Amino acid sequence: MLYGDAMANLGQAPDPTTGRPHVDLDQARFAIDLLAMLQEKTRGNRTPDESAVLEEMLTTLRMGYVRLSQSRRGDR
Repeated sequence: MLYGDAMANLGQAPDPTTGRPHVDLDQARFAIDLLAMLQEKTRGNRTPDESAVLEEMLTTLRMGYVRLSQSRRGDR
């Protein structure tokens, strides 16, 4: 759920309410931070597969966030 929210707020998935992509970096960052907190709080209590999926999701989201925030800075 948090991954989907972050992807939608990074414009990488359609918004479930409108069906169109949009960008909200603050909301994307919030979802990414929540996933990172869950990763930290569940350390040692996940299967290796769960850990791998969580790490892959965070890597994808963080890279997307950085890429988008840098491109937005260049637009100013």
